[in-house]
Amino acid sequence: MSTLFIADLHLDDARPQITALFERYLASDEARAASAVYILGDLVEAWIGDDDDAELPSRIAQATRALRDTGVPVYFMVGNRDFLLGHAFAERAGLTLLDDGVVHDIEGTPTLLMHGDVLCTDDVAYQTVRAQVRTDAWKQQILSMSLEARRAFAANARNDSKAKTGSTDETIMDANQQAVEDAMRKAGVRRLVHGHTHRPAVHDFALDGAPAQRIVLGDWYDHGSVLRIDGDLVELRGLQTN
Repeated sequence: MSTLFIADLHLDDARPQITALFERYLASDEARAASAVYILGDLVEAWIGDDDDAELPSRIAQATRALRDTGVPVYFMVGNRDFLLGHAFAERAGLTLLDDGVVHDIEGTPTLLMHGDVLCTDDVAYQTVRAQVRTDAWKQQILSMSLEARRAFAANARNDSKAKTGSTDETIMDANQQAVEDAMRKAGVRRLVHGHTHRPAVHDFALDGAPAQRIVLGDWYDHGSVLRIDGDLVELRGLQTN
């Protein structure tokens, strides 16, 4: 049985073909035969709260719950776009919430699982904002706003993010190797799986003189991307929308 990983789907009404691909994949034979499916953050372009009454959250919940009901655990870790997702939606969607930086045994190998944004330590401005918006006080303030106000706030935040991404050196927004090694060393692992950077790849390197591996999940902006681990097999591949 394989273990499957996806991240950075950024599901949004503007890209209905990606939402449909997500639904089809979770209903596929591969997903339903998996030992577990992990979603490592940024499932949606913006999450405004578990009380969102739009169609998209309902479709997501139906897809993940249907997979969970077949007996496949569906694990979810919040990212920088959906960190307001909480226990209410997780319960509805059949998701098991994970803390960022948890270690799970994946096919016999202790593996550090992260969204990946905390590894981008060269982006000091982003890390400062991240620390501010992850406080309980900030989240409570946002969730106390009306849904309409939250939708407007999310739209403005997306526009600001696009502007920043377009004007920032790409190397600054990538994972810092020292941060990667420090995180793996602290967790006591030789394998790390994360998303966030949209740079899918399998990186083999030496950590304290021993073989180590960092696997970066791909995003779903134009097509799908999935990591399948089955014993010693590590397969990172794309999924076409048609």
